[in-house]
Amino acid sequence: MSPADTGASTVVAATTPVPALDSRLAPGGPGYRRMSFALFLAGVATFALLYSTQALLPLISSGFGVSASAASWTVAAATGGLAVFVLPMSALSERFGRRTVMTASLVVAVSLGVLVPFAPSLGALVALRFLQGAALAGLPASATAYLAEEVRPKALVTAIGLFVAGNSVGGMSGRVITGWVAQEWGWRVAVAVIGVIAVGCAVAFRLLLPAPKHFTPGSLRPRVLARTVRDHLANPLLCRLYAIGALFMTVFGGVYTVIGYRLTEAPFSLPQGIIGSIFLVYLVGTVSASTAGRLVGRLGRRGALYLAGGTTATGLLVSLADSLPLVLLGLVLITAGFFAGHAVASSAVSKTATTGRAQASALYQSAYYIGSSTGSTVGAMAFHAGGWAGTVGVGVLAVIGVVTITVFGSRAAARVPAAA
Repeated sequence: MSPADTGASTVVAATTPVPALDSRLAPGGPGYRRMSFALFLAGVATFALLYSTQALLPLISSGFGVSASAASWTVAAATGGLAVFVLPMSALSERFGRRTVMTASLVVAVSLGVLVPFAPSLGALVALRFLQGAALAGLPASATAYLAEEVRPKALVTAIGLFVAGNSVGGMSGRVITGWVAQEWGWRVAVAVIGVIAVGCAVAFRLLLPAPKHFTPGSLRPRVLARTVRDHLANPLLCRLYAIGALFMTVFGGVYTVIGYRLTEAPFSLPQGIIGSIFLVYLVGTVSASTAGRLVGRLGRRGALYLAGGTTATGLLVSLADSLPLVLLGLVLITAGFFAGHAVASSAVSKTATTGRAQASALYQSAYYIGSSTGSTVGAMAFHAGGWAGTVGVGVLAVIGVVTITVFGSRAAARVPAAA
């Protein structure tokens, strides 16, 4: 090699930019397991608190002498409070940091959980549950924004799937534990036990979650927030994802609000502890949510949503049978389809939004929990009017909505080559 060649090589080497190392978390890397476990525990606490009264609705109905639709407001108020406050809380997380807001939310929510068992009336219980849901609003959007900032893109779906898996474990454990505790000591002691468990999860979460390294504080100015929200709502893909999340949760909220009433009636006539144990099927949701990344890799996002919707609809129809094994099979399919669809849609929101991720996630969470509140109340009303078939009918209509939106989105993307 001539001196000239050597000099040219030196110049090229000196002028070629060296790619920066990606310091974000990745599977197998330092901090990833701590982060995953911390957010898993946050998901456990969130869903355990949020749905702590759902398996207890028949006992609350008899305790206060109210109907199923009236008692269902103890669930709808909590999810409604979360839906209303998730956007303001996401704005606070943009300014003060994701970890700070998530920690404060858990502290307030578990503190309110101490008061819930002492509610003197249904009205007081509903009010406390609304405040608890509002406090928990700082968790979901902040968690997905934290993951979008701190985790490498290729691992994002898997990381969010693990957080959603924590939701499923929290929902399952909360309902199973409350069912058995309530059978022996009543619903008030049952929700108190869930509060204690949530305290432990909150403490472990704060100790384990790594400090954020890629967070940049944003503005709290209402004009900036309004512009960010307007831009997200003007994005057709984001709006479709919001609607899909809401419709999936309409199915799930309706089914699990009403299932306790159905199983206490003939021909099942199950005791409260056994009804609580039915929620062990949430473990299926843990698996389906945590494998959502592989599902998207094989089928694509639309294919994964079609599969999730079809699985959910099949479960709804199977659950119509007056056979306990078939009802359980139906719940397994509904749960698997719901959690897979939720993980796919929520991770797609985080990938689609390049700015204002907390607000994008907050809008998804708002739509999602509006769907939960709608499913809880409409599902209970449909059950009162037409039995379990009425609740299933509401769920099937929601699944048809998911499929229709996904088909419409596929055709819209085909018409716009850049979107493809």
